[in-house]
Amino acid sequence: MAILPFSLAGITDALTPRGGYRLTPDIAYGPAPRQRIDLYESGRAGPLVCFFHGGGWRGGERAEHRFVAEAFTSMGLDCAIAGYRVFPEVRFEGFMQDAAAAVRALNRPVVLAGHSAGAHIAMLLALDPQWLPPGLVRGAIGLAGPYDFLPLTDPRHAEVLDGPHGLAATQPIGFAHLPGPPLLLATGSGDRVVRPRNTQRLAAARRAAGHVVEELHLTGHGHLSILGLLSRPLRVVLPQLHGQMLRFARAA
Repeated sequence: MAILPFSLAGITDALTPRGGYRLTPDIAYGPAPRQRIDLYESGRAGPLVCFFHGGGWRGGERAEHRFVAEAFTSMGLDCAIAGYRVFPEVRFEGFMQDAAAAVRALNRPVVLAGHSAGAHIAMLLALDPQWLPPGLVRGAIGLAGPYDFLPLTDPRHAEVLDGPHGLAATQPIGFAHLPGPPLLLATGSGDRVVRPRNTQRLAAARRAAGHVVEELHLTGHGHLSILGLLSRPLRVVLPQLHGQMLRFARAA
């Protein structure tokens, strides 16, 4: 998994309409600057989606993902964009604790969602019972997420993910057999950053355990372009991902 800049998110945000939602920015769930939530409310009492950004567990900014929130609020759902501390400030245990604290601070049932490293975090919150109480997560959506990626091939990831419980604790697929909410897993056939086999393997493991999972493979899309499909210009032209995410969140 390479670490990519997220300038694409900033460009996409610039093309996103401002308005149609009520924004409560910078909701603190801890003292650190990254321990903040931006809450976008549609005013239509829809489900709440809590989205975690990507960035290789080393970067990414919640402010660059307003376009993701607008994709949900424009259709009557609420959306929280949750920040979390990243390496080198924290390692695996730290950013997972942050993500869990952010969800608890919202104080209502959620559909989790995330892209790349954020999808990894969302799936662990949904499947590993140590992080959140039962019933709080109604569903989880992962876009281009790493779920089954041992052995590590990049030493930079080893220093981020290693911890007291070992690397196995960082793998969502290790918890695929446990009870948990429905999942929607999406990937692009052209993704060379997080290989589509991560999605395929987690989906297969959940089905084998008798759990509900939807799987979406988008031909020709890569690691960042799949996220870009949630932007206003592209979701009009290519509505498949946006539509499936909305249906899933409403039904969860």
